Amino acid sequence: MRRRVRGLVTLGVLWMVVGCTIEQRTDREPQTSQSTRRQVIQPEGVARLPVFSSAIRSGDLIFLSGQLGALPGVTPPQLVEGGVEPETRQTMENIITVLDAAGATLDDLIKCTVFLADIADYAAVNTVYQEYFPNDPPARSALAGSGLALGALVEIECIAAAPSGG
Repeated sequence: MRRRVRGLVTLGVLWMVVGCTIEQRTDREPQTSQSTRRQVIQPEGVARLPVFSSAIRSGDLIFLSGQLGALPGVTPPQLVEGGVEPETRQTMENIITVLDAAGATLDDLIKCTVFLADIADYAAVNTVYQEYFPNDPPARSALAGSGLALGALVEIECIAAAPSGG
């Protein structure tokens, strides 16, 4: 009996699939090629590493890779000296550079994720972060992780709303 029920269920599912038709959706714009849906943002002077892009624009969003406090135009990448506050400040300046290359600003940021080598640096990072967002900062998460690239003390990745027409 169990075998017969299973067979009937399989036939029922098969009958439902055979009876279906596939029609093109009309409730959204036709898909475009990968190159127009995904735009790489690579600002001049920012070191390009072969394993990721500085940012990717897809539709109405810009996804920034994690930014470090690396000095612009220095190859290989080198972190600014002086500890977590100068690193955070340089990280924010690097974010501004990437956003600018995408035609966006800090006001377009929707979400940031802050990675700290040491959670004890949370307050110091917040002090600098607040200089860049005195009013209405983007949504944010912060967490401690070990082994940030280049031995960095802070890394920040962001998602921004892409300005129209860009």
